[in-house]
Amino acid sequence: MARIHARRRGRSGSKRPLITKNPEWVPLNKEEIEKLVVKLGAEGLTSARIGLVLRDNYAVPSVKLATGKSITQILRENGLKPEIPEDLAALMRKAINVDMHLLENKKDFAAKRGLQLIESKIRRLVKYYKREGVIPANWTYSLKTAELQIE
Repeated sequence: MARIHARRRGRSGSKRPLITKNPEWVPLNKEEIEKLVVKLGAEGLTSARIGLVLRDNYAVPSVKLATGKSITQILRENGLKPEIPEDLAALMRKAINVDMHLLENKKDFAAKRGLQLIESKIRRLVKYYKREGVIPANWTYSLKTAELQIE
């Protein structure tokens, strides 16, 4: 598949091994894993970070195989779902950082182009999330509101 903003194809990444059931060597059971996900979510970690912590510190290779639910579903069931989806928040954070860089370096046209590309990704993602009902239909993106919504 081609990249969004480049005329080249990307390199193939690593693939997860094809397993359909939870390995028997996983030390935690379903309830313990869900409790850990809720605890880490209450601490403010993102779902990607929760997955990394569970993999590295607790030897849980896949939360979905162990519990039958994704990390986001577990967080949603316990009222810990973030207002803004994680991928959109990461792009907004990136746009804020590039904008702060541009305030100090006004002649950095490559960064200016990068900000335009980031904001086009944000607009595309916002359109998708509005269509799917994840964010409200009247939600709009601007750099100033992004600074208020993201720490």
